[in-house]
Amino acid sequence: MMRYLRLLPVAAATMVAAFGVQSAQAQSSITVSGTQYKLCGQENDNCKFSGSGSVVFGVVPPNAPSSMLTSPRSFSNGVGCYVGAVSQSDPAYGYGKSCWVSLASTTTPPATSTPATTPAPSTPAPSTPAPSTPAITTPVTATPAPTAPATTAPATTTPSTSTPTPTTSAITCGSPTQTAGGSGSGLISADTPTTDGLRIFQNNAPFKLAITTNSPAADTVVWSVADANGSIKTQGSFPVKSGAQTNSISCTSTWSGYAALTATLQSHGGTLPSSGTRPMGIATFGVLPNLSSVLGTVTYAHQDQHRFGMQGFNGNIAALRALGISWTIDDRQVSAMEPNGPDTYTPSVNDLDPFYKANPDQMRIVRLDGLPAWDSKTGQFNDSYYAPSNMPEFQRFMAKVGTDTSLIRAANYPNQQKNYYQVTWEPSLGWADSDANFVAMYKAAYEGIHSTDPNAVVMGTGNPFASNCDTCTTGYLKKFGALGLWNYIDAVSTHGYWNAGTYPSHPPELQDSDPNPANQANALDNQMTQLRAVMQAGKPNMKLFFTEAGVSYDPGLNYGPTVPSANQLFAHAAVGARAHIITLGGGAQVTTLFFGPDYPGEVGYGSFFDLNNAQGSFGATNLSPKPEAMAFAAMTRALDGTNTLGRVNGTPSGTFAYSFQQLGNGKVVTAAWTHSNAQWPASNGQYSQTYTSAYTLQVDNAGTSGNVTKIDGYGNVSTVPYTNGKATLTLTEVPQYIVSNNATVAKANSTVPVGYTGQ
Repeated sequence: MMRYLRLLPVAAATMVAAFGVQSAQAQSSITVSGTQYKLCGQENDNCKFSGSGSVVFGVVPPNAPSSMLTSPRSFSNGVGCYVGAVSQSDPAYGYGKSCWVSLASTTTPPATSTPATTPAPSTPAPSTPAPSTPAITTPVTATPAPTAPATTAPATTTPSTSTPTPTTSAITCGSPTQTAGGSGSGLISADTPTTDGLRIFQNNAPFKLAITTNSPAADTVVWSVADANGSIKTQGSFPVKSGAQTNSISCTSTWSGYAALTATLQSHGGTLPSSGTRPMGIATFGVLPNLSSVLGTVTYAHQDQHRFGMQGFNGNIAALRALGISWTIDDRQVSAMEPNGPDTYTPSVNDLDPFYKANPDQMRIVRLDGLPAWDSKTGQFNDSYYAPSNMPEFQRFMAKVGTDTSLIRAANYPNQQKNYYQVTWEPSLGWADSDANFVAMYKAAYEGIHSTDPNAVVMGTGNPFASNCDTCTTGYLKKFGALGLWNYIDAVSTHGYWNAGTYPSHPPELQDSDPNPANQANALDNQMTQLRAVMQAGKPNMKLFFTEAGVSYDPGLNYGPTVPSANQLFAHAAVGARAHIITLGGGAQVTTLFFGPDYPGEVGYGSFFDLNNAQGSFGATNLSPKPEAMAFAAMTRALDGTNTLGRVNGTPSGTFAYSFQQLGNGKVVTAAWTHSNAQWPASNGQYSQTYTSAYTLQVDNAGTSGNVTKIDGYGNVSTVPYTNGKATLTLTEVPQYIVSNNATVAKANSTVPVGYTGQ
């Protein structure tokens, strides 16, 4: 894939000023492809209008030699008129640009006179501001909502009766408190500091934007906060003096999601510096959703009914809880517990990482792969590639692990029903021993653990891919199952990669529309069907744990000051969430998110930027979220505490919908999205942030009408009406979650995965 260079909001306008380019009054109206557009805003301001409208951004004669405009793009209730909001690219670098809107309704656009450089304030200043503290502004328009696609994407009409009604959600900020001095670098820098290093905030709780300036002369800071789709959530400006100055802005947010803060000096320019793996131009933070009023409280009969695990944040309880995680992986390999020789491990109830003792909401998947040199046929450490050289000792060791785990569960996890063990870890990457020894190793592990742990669930085989190849988990289950493996596992574990490289340009649905059935089989939803079928044939109704699945950046991208682009981050989040929903909807009890922070070598798997290390690090703690982290936070809150009802029947090609029901016969949550390979990426190399399709979901009995609740991909809530039992949804590439009450209808319209019997 081509590399996408980040184009910085706001900063582009200041570069124009630096080059001495003057912006003449823009044309009050223009015609594009036969459609008239009216001026709605100048660059670095808001394009203001009410209702839905199609917006073009750029410059036309006489202010430029020729028209240089973006393709029309649809927004609701206004949009920021600058790169990163109205457009992901600059159509006329070096020129002062404008925005023009063609309204989809009869709503009258604002006057076409040049807007003031700063919109009127809509947020009152704190009751006791410093006398010299200047006011900042926040937008008066409602939160922009995605609407019909630009003309470059297939358009779909959604009946007005099903337009979601949003609840009021916004970021509101007060006036900056300004003090001399500061520790920032360059002309301008920014942060949203937290004591836990996450830069994630609770909904409707106070937080601070800290903008540090070092201007050579008095100037004005222009700042904004945009969501993952580039829509401006709040913005403002304030004067600063020359020299180092720290400007602290107090905010609260009833809106939830990923937020990218940008800032620049109006006259002297400057942009936010890169930090670690986070590119220049942004300082990111997140606001968690509060869905208690929509979803209520789920009662768990057993703790192990939770559905989400994670790799990369062992020890970071703040991150795990922010992301809604209940499972992590704990090492009990021979190589970890007996590195120096046989029979040296003594099980103990105190043999538990203090992290787990302090945080019993985090359950353990016990990892058993890994042999030290003394027990390895190669004379060196090996991981799942040979059976142990001392098989009787291996079985004795596993019995000790069973004792250890039983004691720990009784003391720390009284409401956890079972203990879960994974024997091998991606063995297909290097298994070099005999087939018979593979089964013998599982037999020794199974019999050793079950001899001391009556509540054990022994799992395998943990291959990288779920299905449709000899080296996939299904291939190993069939091959070694014929040799007796089914007798030595209680459940199946696998990793959830659907391709040798999972990244935005190879999404899990890529091959669903392939005309060749052999290629269709590689799509993740079809792999789930195959896996469940093989499991059911081998040993009916087993549990299924996905113990790793993640998404990197596109091939060819490397950590750097301009990587990733905002569009890459948007796509990274959408694909990451969709993959885990397919996994759960296809019949997994548990799915495991991969990875916490960015780390070296494999670029972009992290759901957080590492702010200290330019190539990332496995144990990073100074972090800021990517869109994926906040999409995960919404997904876990929507889907944890549910049973899978399954794929919704009869969905058209390109529509994906899976229904779930809260434990205890609670509410129905249907996750739904659309996907078009032609838009992912489109011919311009960008992943479409505006592509939509209409889908009618049966939510109640025929003849009934009412409302259901929509939770967007980042946890914001709106109401969708339905008539005759059906709600018409506008689906995007980002999943949404529809909350309804008629479980009978949902069950009748969904197909439970084969062998899935609940949590």
